[in-house]
Amino acid sequence: MFSRRLPLLLSLGLTLALSPRILLAKDKDFVPPRAENANTYPSKDAHPAEKVTAAIDLYNTSPKDNIFITPYNQEGILPVLLVISNDGDQPITVNNMEVQFVTGTNTKLDALTADDVFRRVAHISGSTNPPPRLGPVPLSGNKNKKAQNEYQEIQSAKFEAQAVEPHTTRSGFIFFDVDGVKQPLDGAHIYLTGVRDAGGAELMYFEIPVIPSNATNPGAP
Repeated sequence: MFSRRLPLLLSLGLTLALSPRILLAKDKDFVPPRAENANTYPSKDAHPAEKVTAAIDLYNTSPKDNIFITPYNQEGILPVLLVISNDGDQPITVNNMEVQFVTGTNTKLDALTADDVFRRVAHISGSTNPPPRLGPVPLSGNKNKKAQNEYQEIQSAKFEAQAVEPHTTRSGFIFFDVDGVKQPLDGAHIYLTGVRDAGGAELMYFEIPVIPSNATNPGAP
């Protein structure tokens, strides 16, 4: 009996050995990185008077970009982890915050919306009206499973905090279209405007230098 099962077992073992990436890709779920206090990142701008610090961490190279199921870098999209720490005693609001990427040659790029990112990675052209629940195109059936996973990942990854409570850190990804931009990281900065204190007054804008951070320890100073 064992001799009859041996070829089947060997065949199954060979299939598993040759297809680990397929199995991992099928079972992989997006898990957001754990953000440290913004002051621990190399790319940051601290406002000591307001006790608020904003930082960024690039996720465009391996192994850090392996947290995604979507190869954003191959699509000309730059994923950036935005981290905002409020070390003060009053909350700040970021619901009307605007984010802009400015290259060393003064090319200005606004942050993409989640639907903009999805249209790019799903290779959807034109402007369509999004259905109630799943982005800019109908997503149903097995043939669209990959697109559904991509859309859910974008929704899970994006920065969507409305406020940052006292002594709290909030984080999430913002995405920029750098396709066709020559050396977009050289001398670049990311600007944040529209961050407001508890009284509604706007804080001075944040100017964060784009510095490739330590891939093995993103929060290292």
